[in-house]
Amino acid sequence: MPTRTSGSQPNGKKRKHNAEPKSLKRKRVQDDLQELLKKVDDFDPKTAEITKFTDLPLSTPTASGLEASHFQNLTDIQAKAVGPALKSRDILGAAKTGSGKTLAFLVPVLEALFRAQWTEHDGLGALVISPTRELAVQTFEVLRKIGRYHTFSAGLIIGGKSLREEAERLGRMNILICTPGRMLQHLDQTAGFSVDSLQVLVLDEADRIMDMGFQTAVDALLEHLPKSRQTLLFSATQSRKVSDLARLSLKDPEYIAVHEAAASATPTTLTQHYLVTPLPEKLDTLYSFIKSNLKSKIIVFMSSGKQVRFVYESFRHLQPGIPLLHLHGRQKQVARMEITRRFTSAQFSCLLATDVVARGVDFPSVDWVVQMDAPEDADTYVHRVGRTARYERDGKAVLFLDPSEEEGMLKRLELKKVPIQKVNVRDKKKKQITQQIQDMCFHNPDLKYLGQKAFISYTRSVGLQKDKDVFDIRALDLEGYSVSLGLPEMPRVKHQKAEDIKKIKNRSRAELSSGSEYDSDGEKIKKPKKKDEVRTKYDRMFERQNQDVLSTHYSNLRPEAEEDDDFFGVKRVLEGDELDREANGGAAPASKVVPVYGGQELIIDSKRREKLIKSKKQMLKYKGKGTKLVFDDDGEAHQIYELQDEDDFQQEGSAEALRQRFVEEEAERVREADVDDKQLAREKRQEKKAKRKERERMEEAGETDVPGRNAPALGTSEDAENALDFLRSLPVSGGGDGDSDGGEDEPPAKKAKKWFQDDSDDEAEKKKKQKGRGKVIEVTDEPNNLEDLEALATGLLDD
Repeated sequence: MPTRTSGSQPNGKKRKHNAEPKSLKRKRVQDDLQELLKKVDDFDPKTAEITKFTDLPLSTPTASGLEASHFQNLTDIQAKAVGPALKSRDILGAAKTGSGKTLAFLVPVLEALFRAQWTEHDGLGALVISPTRELAVQTFEVLRKIGRYHTFSAGLIIGGKSLREEAERLGRMNILICTPGRMLQHLDQTAGFSVDSLQVLVLDEADRIMDMGFQTAVDALLEHLPKSRQTLLFSATQSRKVSDLARLSLKDPEYIAVHEAAASATPTTLTQHYLVTPLPEKLDTLYSFIKSNLKSKIIVFMSSGKQVRFVYESFRHLQPGIPLLHLHGRQKQVARMEITRRFTSAQFSCLLATDVVARGVDFPSVDWVVQMDAPEDADTYVHRVGRTARYERDGKAVLFLDPSEEEGMLKRLELKKVPIQKVNVRDKKKKQITQQIQDMCFHNPDLKYLGQKAFISYTRSVGLQKDKDVFDIRALDLEGYSVSLGLPEMPRVKHQKAEDIKKIKNRSRAELSSGSEYDSDGEKIKKPKKKDEVRTKYDRMFERQNQDVLSTHYSNLRPEAEEDDDFFGVKRVLEGDELDREANGGAAPASKVVPVYGGQELIIDSKRREKLIKSKKQMLKYKGKGTKLVFDDDGEAHQIYELQDEDDFQQEGSAEALRQRFVEEEAERVREADVDDKQLAREKRQEKKAKRKERERMEEAGETDVPGRNAPALGTSEDAENALDFLRSLPVSGGGDGDSDGGEDEPPAKKAKKWFQDDSDDEAEKKKKQKGRGKVIEVTDEPNNLEDLEALATGLLDD
């Protein structure tokens, strides 16, 4: 038996829908909203026991998004922060890394906009500021997961992308996740972008935003935002700067420090070690560590991007047996996102990175966090090791310390409640790669250049650190570190102290001599030679130090004929006329003058100026500015015609006088051209007349080779005789007995008349032929001027 679906009639026609179902739907939505608001008002976060997201008064789209993303249980920071945030309270939250702070502020953001029935026509409702691009991208991905059932529009505003494309979409966004500098740039430059209706402001990793130098940008950003808003600040650590910021931007905030009373500032599942290794042996230790953990996922933190590039390129050539990736702030945004994606999806990999991924970025299943360079403070250490042991998982971390950094850094970590143990490196596991890096730098200049930049950036980062109890650049073996980077000599460090620079400048000549080293008393220091050490040519090359830098200089100072060999002859610097008089034996000065560009002259009165004319770069200042030229169709160059100013035009005279002057100049130019044309025409007529006379003379003399009459002459007279002999040997055509013995050729006989043809017929036939052929005029030369053309036209008209 056929059934009938709802909304259709028995005849099969559909029933028209009226407005009643829509009104009922709107009424049901309003009833649900009022019920949700009542639940939020009745909710007391201090007395309620909250362990799961279902215990919170959340809207249906948010609850569905959390369930679809498999978020069920609440972490400590979420259980204590989400409840007050739902009550529209300002939050200042601090929790360990990996504790779920992202959901602690994204859920209140979605709920605040949902309860306000926010639409795309209402403008920007929530703003989330992150310190790094990687953290902003990660926050945006989490928002997409839990907000999939909401109708809000969200955008990601970070550097490295087109500002114009972002500006076109800003006006339709309800939620923005951005970095401070990019957001401030849009507020200043994007027309029509308004934040007057902002409801929620979130500062993620607030302490890092202030440490990275964004304090000025954030202060300027807060000036654009409305005062009546909800502000949420979250970070793994809290500092005095964040407290100052809280007093400026938060109203009666609720301070939530989940792990403030914990025995450790780091997760309990994290195993932390440190090892003492001298600065020149850090690369050997790092390479040995990577070779020993090939089946692991490792993050190696360094102090600068240039170090990351050098270590990545060096280890990539050494091929340790594990995929290598590198990430730093100088890369393009597309490359940074691609490297982040590859490391996230990799099972075994080693990521060499700076502190751009030290905060908030969630890389799954990281086994080891290695800090090759010491962090600037204990907070940075906590954030670095927080990339592993996330969400109560196990993790391990190791810190490389120079002997001069050990005591100070351990004190800082102890005050921060960081449990760390010392370990030693087994000699059997340690590998020496210094010789291989030196060989690569010797054959690859680009790698050597990266090594120089890495050395300079590391020493600069150490010199700029504020904590001098930990970072003392004078206690580091910088010369050994430069050797470990494959550099033949240590680059100059510009940030050395004044007393160190003075001490270096005042060294004795013995200390500056090549091939050996001397102490301050001039005694030679003998280096102990290792037993059975094999010295290669590369070792000897790296031991060379300025062997012939001064020899050429001092040989130039010595006069050509020197009687006393015990002293150097130093030339006295003379200037002006005194120099010229001495060169000329007291006579008048006679300096050498060399013409240069633009009619200028350069006086050569010293060797320095004499060398100057051999340098193109130094001579550019004497080179005048060129003039613009245009080329016509024939390829001739002409200067660009420029309009004259009215004042300059009037100074030259009246328009009538200028016109008269122009006419006279053009007439003179035409007269000169006419004289040249007449002279050329006269020469051509004389040449033509001479050729005609020569031709007439040859005709009278009976010569056969008359120019212009017969065929072109052969190359030589011998060739002409051979050709004539050949013609004579040909049989004579036209009847009669041919005389083949070589007699003279007779003219061909006339054509015999027919019996019915008379002389009148011959005349008629000649006229007929001439009528069809036309008159033939012999022209010996091509007409060159008007006179030749007139003569040719006259001959044609005489017909």
